[in-house]
Amino acid sequence: MDAREEYVLRIAQRQRRGRGLSDAAYAELLLAVRHDPERFAGAPQDESMALLGRALDRYAASVGADESRDDEEYLRARQVRLSTLQEACAAILRQDPSCVDARLCALIARDLDPDDLLWQLKGLERDALPSLETADGGRGADPWSDVLCRPALRVKAAICRTYLESARYDRARKSALELLRLSPLDCLGARHTAALACARLEDEPGFEALVARFGGRGDAWQGLARLILLFKLARPAAARRALAGYDRLCEGGVFALLRPVYVEPYMPDRPATAPYGFDEATLAVHEADAIIVDVPDLVSWVESVPGMTESAAAFARRSGFEF
Repeated sequence: MDAREEYVLRIAQRQRRGRGLSDAAYAELLLAVRHDPERFAGAPQDESMALLGRALDRYAASVGADESRDDEEYLRARQVRLSTLQEACAAILRQDPSCVDARLCALIARDLDPDDLLWQLKGLERDALPSLETADGGRGADPWSDVLCRPALRVKAAICRTYLESARYDRARKSALELLRLSPLDCLGARHTAALACARLEDEPGFEALVARFGGRGDAWQGLARLILLFKLARPAAARRALAGYDRLCEGGVFALLRPVYVEPYMPDRPATAPYGFDEATLAVHEADAIIVDVPDLVSWVESVPGMTESAAAFARRSGFEF
């Protein structure tokens, strides 16, 4: 989530609606708002987004400092940052109870069990729904183009991921496909959740339809999902080819699969990563964790394929990781 960008867009879109600006005039206004947003801010919603942006910046800075901490220090720092974010969100909501993004971040920061989180997210989804029903992106436009719809879309994406995390694979697939129908631009990556769910459900036609829909544009989620799908379908030759492709295309992909690491909760949505980079592979493996646990032979099979353990070890040496 780029809170500052959404802060700017909220101010500019509100000004546009209030003044009835043309496209050309709006473009000029947007430049002016980017240069000095405080000059144009005025609504409580503007201030709440600015405050949330600063809270998320502090949260990210704390996460970035974890590498220098031992386990005990890390656990203490993690609890402090989650509590601090909850407190910041509570302060924002006292000022602006309508701030869905603050409610979403506060929920995630509670670090709930997936079942409890899902229940809470479904309640938040009901409250956020009206913003999608009044989208102002233009006839037939993706609701993501209306910045006021983005919080509701983020809630739906969080629900998709939580369905997957709680091993509700059919619900994860259905909800991710529903989100794709609602917002075809898929700026929140519902296709990633859908791909992993299709793999776990052995839905090869559904998986291939997703790949075709996005023009074959690959990523770590797609590579990992294909590997899982073919392994579960008991097609070892095809699964080995998929594993070789995943290893070749995805930097550190096999290492991430064999040595998964803890990933901080998304605040509030999946962070941006470079395609096929190690960070992307780490996120994909993290999101597939429930599936990998359900398919316990997968990891031992990957280790048994010639060259895979060596590839993971070589990546670890290059990157300064233990293996």
